[in-house]
Amino acid sequence: MNNAWNVHELIVSPFSGDYLVLRPGSHSGLRLPRDKYRELCQTATDGGHAPMWLVDAVRGGWQVDISDRPLNETAVVRAESPYGYVRATYELNLGCNYDCEHCYLGLKRFEGLAWPEREKLLYILRDAGVLWLQLTGGEPMIDKLFPDVYRTAYRLGMMLTILTNGSRLANPNILELLTTQRPHEITISVYGATETSYDGLTRRRGAFKAFSRGLTAAHEAGLPLKLSLIITKTNAHEVEQMQAMGDALGVPHHLYLNMAPTIYGGAETLPAQSVEHLRERKPFTGCNAGHSFFHVDPHGTASICKIGRNPNIPLVAEGVEGLRRLGEIADSLLLRQGGCTGCSLQSTCGTCMPLVQLYRKAKAPLATYCQHRESREGVAG
Repeated sequence: MNNAWNVHELIVSPFSGDYLVLRPGSHSGLRLPRDKYRELCQTATDGGHAPMWLVDAVRGGWQVDISDRPLNETAVVRAESPYGYVRATYELNLGCNYDCEHCYLGLKRFEGLAWPEREKLLYILRDAGVLWLQLTGGEPMIDKLFPDVYRTAYRLGMMLTILTNGSRLANPNILELLTTQRPHEITISVYGATETSYDGLTRRRGAFKAFSRGLTAAHEAGLPLKLSLIITKTNAHEVEQMQAMGDALGVPHHLYLNMAPTIYGGAETLPAQSVEHLRERKPFTGCNAGHSFFHVDPHGTASICKIGRNPNIPLVAEGVEGLRRLGEIADSLLLRQGGCTGCSLQSTCGTCMPLVQLYRKAKAPLATYCQHRESREGVAG
């Protein structure tokens, strides 16, 4: 495809058998028939202007005029991919400027790929068909290559979501990047409503002030925000205050309640659990991990998700073809194993097998993940 590398207005892309027109920073979109998608592909290749049917639809949907420039300057028109992946998560780095007591990453090592390998990885994601890309960490915005990763993924025509603690959102360079090349969504983790609880949970003095500055700056800039309210023993008494924080800004929010072991099965995170907020999970009936979604760690290793990290595929070394093995890996990992084999309560179990395995490694109480559970006493012990 002949797409100019500029700040585009639109993304035209295949998506799970459909064809979509999307606008970065907007939650609305247009669905296209196949012949219209192919027409836009040809128009972009030829350097022509958008057809009037698209000009009218974009003006009506987003109040944007794309009639004055060639289509390949206003839209990224993405090619079809034979691999069937539409979503991915890229963990830029496991490092973080906080040391949260509940963090599932455990050891937060500042390790990751050099730029040439990261750039190659982003092109692999594009070639795999990834349209929706989540950038996470650790804290992704403290990674020195975050701006380069973000710009490249944006220019390749990906709808970007960022998971962040918000501490760097007031940085002028970050703010300019995100306002000129808008993300689909920024999800900010919230660790308390007061300095005492917030700094206590993150184990970083000044963390609440940095978060507050970032949240205010991002909101004032009109960025698309969402709050993830992390409820632990340290801040459980502030749930209503944390919710009120989102309500006052008109920002949607949800509660994150159940603490998980670390990615290597460590139990050090589990004592942070607020026992009264431990919730039943919805029955696990399968997921698209490994089939239309995958996770990439800081070393460019692809796995079915952030929980089921092994077996995995060295994606930078093998290229996009390596993903052809991922579906089989997913099917194997999601099969009930060990004591879960033949369980009569499988149909109502809310915990997938990779997460069960982590809880087992952590020697966690059954009450945290299994229906065949003992009393909740000692869950956070």
